[in-house]
Amino acid sequence: MSTAPQPPAAAASPTLSDQYVLTLSCPDKQGIVHAVSSYLFMTGCNIEDSQQFGDHDTGLFFMRVHFSAGAPVTVEKLRASFAAIGDSFRMEWQIHRADERMRVVLMVSRFGHCLNDLLFRSSIGALPVEIVAVVSNHQDFAELSASYHIPFHHIPVTKDTKAAAEAELLELVRAERVELVVLARYMQVISDDLCKQLSGRIINIHHSFLPSFKGARPYHQAHARGVKLIGATSHYVTADLDEGPIIEQEVQRVGHQVTPDQLVAIGRDVECRALAHAVKWHAEHRILLNGRRTVVFG
Repeated sequence: MSTAPQPPAAAASPTLSDQYVLTLSCPDKQGIVHAVSSYLFMTGCNIEDSQQFGDHDTGLFFMRVHFSAGAPVTVEKLRASFAAIGDSFRMEWQIHRADERMRVVLMVSRFGHCLNDLLFRSSIGALPVEIVAVVSNHQDFAELSASYHIPFHHIPVTKDTKAAAEAELLELVRAERVELVVLARYMQVISDDLCKQLSGRIINIHHSFLPSFKGARPYHQAHARGVKLIGATSHYVTADLDEGPIIEQEVQRVGHQVTPDQLVAIGRDVECRALAHAVKWHAEHRILLNGRRTVVFG
Protein backbone atom coordinates (compact mmCIF):
# COMPACT_ATOMS: atom_id res chain seq x y z
CA MET A 1 0.00 0.00 0.00
CA SER A 2 1.42 3.37 -1.01
CA THR A 3 1.38 6.29 1.37
CA ALA A 4 0.78 9.83 0.18
CA PRO A 5 3.74 12.12 0.85
CA GLN A 6 3.31 14.32 3.86
CA PRO A 7 4.11 18.06 3.76
CA PRO A 8 7.07 19.13 5.87
CA ALA A 9 6.22 20.14 9.41
CA ALA A 10 5.86 23.88 9.86
CA ALA A 11 8.45 25.57 12.02
CA ALA A 12 7.17 26.38 15.45
CA SER A 13 6.23 30.01 15.91
CA PRO A 14 8.41 31.81 18.42
CA THR A 15 6.83 32.37 21.79
CA LEU A 16 7.05 35.67 23.65
CA SER A 17 9.81 34.16 25.76
CA ASP A 18 11.93 33.96 22.57
CA GLN A 19 11.26 37.59 21.59
CA TYR A 20 12.98 40.85 22.41
CA VAL A 21 12.68 44.59 21.83
CA LEU A 22 15.65 46.78 20.89
CA THR A 23 15.26 50.55 21.11
CA LEU A 24 17.91 53.08 20.21
CA SER A 25 18.60 56.73 19.48
CA CYS A 26 21.79 58.27 18.13
CA PRO A 27 23.14 60.93 15.78
CA ASP A 28 21.74 60.20 12.32
CA LYS A 29 24.23 58.83 9.79
CA GLN A 30 24.43 56.22 7.08
CA GLY A 31 24.64 52.56 8.01
CA ILE A 32 22.61 52.39 11.24
CA VAL A 33 19.80 50.18 9.91
CA HIS A 34 22.31 47.99 8.05
CA ALA A 35 24.41 47.55 11.19
CA VAL A 36 21.40 46.59 13.32
CA SER A 37 19.89 44.21 10.78
CA SER A 38 23.28 42.60 10.10
CA TYR A 39 23.85 42.10 13.82
CA LEU A 40 20.47 40.38 14.18
CA PHE A 41 21.16 38.19 11.13
CA MET A 42 24.60 37.17 12.36
CA THR A 43 23.22 36.27 15.80
CA GLY A 44 20.50 34.08 14.27
CA CYS A 45 17.63 36.44 15.10
CA ASN A 46 14.62 37.30 12.96
CA ILE A 47 13.03 40.76 12.74
CA GLU A 48 9.32 40.63 13.57
CA ASP A 49 8.71 44.37 13.27
CA SER A 50 10.93 47.40 12.74
CA GLN A 51 10.20 51.11 12.89
CA GLN A 52 12.57 54.04 12.53
CA PHE A 53 12.50 57.83 12.34
CA GLY A 54 15.11 60.39 11.44
CA ASP A 55 14.47 63.84 12.89
CA HIS A 56 15.91 66.49 10.57
CA ASP A 57 15.39 69.18 13.23
CA THR A 58 17.58 67.52 15.87
CA GLY A 59 19.76 65.36 13.63
CA LEU A 60 18.85 62.29 15.68
CA PHE A 61 17.79 58.83 14.53
CA PHE A 62 15.34 56.64 16.46
CA MET A 63 14.59 52.94 16.02
CA ARG A 64 12.53 50.19 17.62
CA VAL A 65 13.02 46.58 16.54
CA HIS A 66 10.94 43.66 17.76
CA PHE A 67 12.86 40.45 17.00
CA SER A 68 12.84 36.76 17.82
CA ALA A 69 15.82 34.56 18.63
CA GLY A 70 16.33 31.42 16.58
CA ALA A 71 18.17 29.65 19.39
CA PRO A 72 18.11 29.92 23.17
CA VAL A 73 19.85 33.09 24.30
CA THR A 74 19.75 35.37 27.31
CA VAL A 75 19.05 39.08 27.23
CA GLU A 76 22.38 39.60 28.98
CA LYS A 77 24.25 37.93 26.10
CA LEU A 78 22.36 40.00 23.56
CA ARG A 79 23.24 43.19 25.39
CA ALA A 80 26.90 42.21 25.67
CA SER A 81 27.19 41.36 21.97
CA PHE A 82 25.36 44.53 20.83
CA ALA A 83 27.48 46.90 22.93
CA ALA A 84 30.18 47.35 20.27
CA ILE A 85 27.61 48.48 17.69
CA GLY A 86 26.06 50.82 20.22
CA ASP A 87 29.44 52.37 20.95
CA SER A 88 30.38 52.77 17.29
CA PHE A 89 27.25 54.81 16.54
CA ARG A 90 27.15 56.62 19.94
CA MET A 91 23.77 55.08 20.65
CA GLU A 92 21.57 55.27 23.69
CA TRP A 93 20.05 51.81 23.50
CA GLN A 94 18.21 49.13 25.46
CA ILE A 95 17.24 45.50 24.87
CA HIS A 96 14.30 44.03 26.78
CA ARG A 97 12.51 40.72 26.77
CA ALA A 98 9.12 41.09 25.06
CA ASP A 99 7.38 39.03 27.75
CA GLU A 100 8.56 41.20 30.65
CA ARG A 101 5.77 42.89 32.59
CA MET A 102 6.96 46.30 33.72
CA ARG A 103 6.84 46.86 37.48
CA VAL A 104 4.66 49.90 38.19
CA VAL A 105 3.55 52.02 41.15
CA LEU A 106 0.31 54.00 40.83
CA MET A 107 -0.09 57.22 42.82
CA VAL A 108 -3.47 58.83 43.49
CA SER A 109 -5.14 61.41 45.70
CA ARG A 110 -8.94 61.66 45.80
CA PHE A 111 -10.03 61.29 42.16
CA GLY A 112 -9.99 57.56 41.48
CA HIS A 113 -11.16 57.19 37.87
CA CYS A 114 -7.68 56.77 36.36
CA LEU A 115 -6.59 54.46 39.19
CA ASN A 116 -9.65 52.25 38.76
CA ASP A 117 -9.19 52.15 34.98
CA LEU A 118 -5.52 51.12 35.17
CA LEU A 119 -6.19 48.49 37.83
CA PHE A 120 -8.93 46.95 35.68
CA ARG A 121 -6.94 47.04 32.44
CA SER A 122 -4.01 45.41 34.19
CA SER A 123 -6.22 42.73 35.74
CA ILE A 124 -7.57 41.62 32.33
CA GLY A 125 -4.15 41.65 30.67
CA ALA A 126 -4.75 44.77 28.57
CA LEU A 127 -1.61 46.39 30.00
CA PRO A 128 1.76 44.60 30.06
CA VAL A 129 2.48 45.74 33.60
CA GLU A 130 2.68 44.37 37.13
CA ILE A 131 1.23 46.90 39.54
CA VAL A 132 3.26 46.33 42.71
CA ALA A 133 1.75 49.09 44.86
CA VAL A 134 -0.74 51.94 45.08
CA VAL A 135 0.51 55.03 46.92
CA SER A 136 -1.74 57.84 48.15
CA ASN A 137 -1.65 60.84 50.42
CA HIS A 138 -5.20 59.88 51.48
CA GLN A 139 -6.81 56.56 52.43
CA ASP A 140 -9.86 56.76 50.13
CA PHE A 141 -8.78 53.95 47.80
CA ALA A 142 -7.35 51.41 50.21
CA GLU A 143 -10.35 49.09 49.72
CA LEU A 144 -10.24 49.44 45.95
CA SER A 145 -6.58 48.45 45.93
CA ALA A 146 -7.28 45.52 48.24
CA SER A 147 -10.01 44.28 45.89
CA TYR A 148 -7.30 43.83 43.25
CA HIS A 149 -4.88 42.35 45.83
CA ILE A 150 -2.50 45.29 45.37
CA PRO A 151 -0.59 46.60 48.44
CA PHE A 152 -1.74 50.08 49.46
CA HIS A 153 0.69 52.57 51.00
CA HIS A 154 -0.66 55.64 52.77
CA ILE A 155 2.02 58.35 52.67
CA PRO A 156 0.58 61.64 53.99
CA VAL A 157 2.11 64.83 52.63
CA THR A 158 2.28 68.22 54.30
CA LYS A 159 4.60 71.14 53.72
CA ASP A 160 6.75 69.96 56.63
CA THR A 161 6.76 66.26 55.69
CA LYS A 162 7.13 66.51 51.91
CA ALA A 163 10.83 65.57 51.86
CA ALA A 164 10.27 62.59 54.15
CA ALA A 165 7.26 61.45 52.09
CA GLU A 166 9.29 61.54 48.87
CA ALA A 167 12.13 59.65 50.56
CA GLU A 168 9.63 56.96 51.60
CA LEU A 169 8.36 56.75 48.02
CA LEU A 170 11.89 56.38 46.66
CA GLU A 171 12.63 53.62 49.14
CA LEU A 172 9.51 51.79 47.93
CA VAL A 173 10.62 52.27 44.31
CA ARG A 174 14.03 50.76 45.12
CA ALA A 175 12.70 47.92 47.26
CA GLU A 176 10.13 46.84 44.68
CA ARG A 177 12.42 47.39 41.68
CA VAL A 178 9.86 49.77 40.20
CA GLU A 179 10.44 50.78 36.57
CA LEU A 180 7.58 53.27 36.17
CA VAL A 181 5.67 55.59 38.52
CA VAL A 182 2.26 56.75 37.29
CA LEU A 183 0.57 59.82 38.74
CA ALA A 184 -3.03 58.71 38.28
CA ARG A 185 -4.47 62.04 39.42
CA TYR A 186 -1.98 62.49 42.25
CA MET A 187 -2.53 66.09 43.30
CA GLN A 188 0.84 66.93 44.81
CA VAL A 189 3.65 68.85 43.15
CA ILE A 190 6.72 66.64 42.74
CA SER A 191 10.02 68.17 43.87
CA ASP A 192 12.79 68.92 41.38
CA ASP A 193 15.02 66.35 43.07
CA LEU A 194 12.44 63.56 42.75
CA CYS A 195 11.83 64.53 39.10
CA LYS A 196 15.56 64.10 38.43
CA GLN A 197 15.79 60.77 40.24
CA LEU A 198 12.82 59.37 38.30
CA SER A 199 13.61 61.09 35.01
CA GLY A 200 11.97 59.25 32.10
CA ARG A 201 10.22 56.91 34.55
CA ILE A 202 7.31 59.00 35.83
CA ILE A 203 4.13 59.83 33.87
CA ASN A 204 1.37 62.31 34.71
CA ILE A 205 -2.13 63.02 33.38
CA HIS A 206 -4.06 66.26 33.45
CA HIS A 207 -6.85 68.02 31.59
CA SER A 208 -5.77 70.08 28.61
CA PHE A 209 -7.47 73.31 29.64
CA LEU A 210 -4.16 74.64 30.95
CA PRO A 211 -3.10 77.40 31.00
CA SER A 212 -6.52 78.95 30.31
CA PHE A 213 -8.42 77.45 33.25
CA LYS A 214 -6.15 77.04 36.26
CA GLY A 215 -6.95 76.05 39.82
CA ALA A 216 -10.14 74.50 41.16
CA ARG A 217 -13.13 73.32 39.10
CA PRO A 218 -11.52 73.71 35.65
CA TYR A 219 -14.44 71.98 33.90
CA HIS A 220 -16.89 74.43 35.43
CA GLN A 221 -14.65 77.29 34.31
CA ALA A 222 -14.59 75.80 30.81
CA HIS A 223 -18.38 75.45 30.76
CA ALA A 224 -18.79 79.08 31.72
CA ARG A 225 -16.65 80.03 28.69
CA GLY A 226 -18.52 77.74 26.29
CA VAL A 227 -15.64 75.37 25.54
CA LYS A 228 -16.41 73.00 22.65
CA LEU A 229 -13.46 70.64 22.91
CA ILE A 230 -12.39 68.64 25.97
CA GLY A 231 -8.90 67.21 26.10
CA ALA A 232 -6.39 65.39 28.30
CA THR A 233 -2.60 65.20 28.12
CA SER A 234 -0.29 62.49 29.40
CA HIS A 235 3.37 63.42 29.67
CA TYR A 236 6.63 62.64 31.41
CA VAL A 237 7.13 64.58 34.61
CA THR A 238 9.90 67.16 34.74
CA ALA A 239 10.76 70.07 37.00
CA ASP A 240 8.72 72.27 34.63
CA LEU A 241 5.24 71.79 36.07
CA ASP A 242 2.88 70.12 33.54
CA GLU A 243 5.33 70.88 30.72
CA GLY A 244 7.20 67.58 30.35
CA PRO A 245 7.52 65.75 27.00
CA ILE A 246 4.01 64.90 25.76
CA ILE A 247 3.21 61.22 25.16
CA GLU A 248 -0.47 61.20 24.24
CA GLN A 249 -3.43 63.57 23.97
CA GLU A 250 -7.11 62.69 23.70
CA VAL A 251 -9.97 65.02 22.77
CA GLN A 252 -13.76 64.92 22.52
CA ARG A 253 -16.12 67.52 21.11
CA VAL A 254 -19.01 68.73 23.25
CA GLY A 255 -22.08 70.82 22.51
CA HIS A 256 -23.76 73.77 24.14
CA GLN A 257 -26.30 71.52 25.87
CA VAL A 258 -23.70 69.68 28.00
CA THR A 259 -23.83 70.51 31.72
CA PRO A 260 -20.78 71.10 33.92
CA ASP A 261 -21.25 67.69 35.58
CA GLN A 262 -21.44 66.03 32.17
CA LEU A 263 -18.24 67.82 31.18
CA VAL A 264 -16.55 66.37 34.26
CA ALA A 265 -17.72 62.84 33.35
CA ILE A 266 -16.55 63.19 29.75
CA GLY A 267 -13.25 64.60 30.99
CA ARG A 268 -12.71 61.59 33.23
CA ASP A 269 -13.12 59.21 30.28
CA VAL A 270 -10.73 61.24 28.15
CA GLU A 271 -8.13 61.29 30.94
CA CYS A 272 -8.41 57.52 31.40
CA ARG A 273 -7.85 56.84 27.71
CA ALA A 274 -4.87 59.16 27.39
CA LEU A 275 -3.16 57.78 30.49
CA ALA A 276 -3.80 54.13 29.61
CA HIS A 277 -2.28 54.63 26.15
CA ALA A 278 0.78 56.31 27.66
CA VAL A 279 1.34 53.53 30.21
CA LYS A 280 0.90 50.79 27.60
CA TRP A 281 3.28 52.39 25.12
CA HIS A 282 5.90 53.04 27.79
CA ALA A 283 5.65 49.44 29.05
CA GLU A 284 6.06 48.16 25.48
CA HIS A 285 9.14 50.36 24.97
CA ARG A 286 7.50 52.34 22.19
CA ILE A 287 8.48 55.82 23.47
CA LEU A 288 11.85 57.46 22.97
CA LEU A 289 12.72 60.88 24.34
CA ASN A 290 13.69 63.48 21.75
CA GLY A 291 14.68 66.51 23.80
CA ARG A 292 11.46 68.12 25.02
CA ARG A 293 9.43 65.90 22.70
CA THR A 294 8.81 62.20 22.28
CA VAL A 295 8.95 59.74 19.42
CA VAL A 296 6.12 57.23 19.81
CA PHE A 297 6.22 54.11 17.64
CA GLY A 298 2.69 52.73 17.22
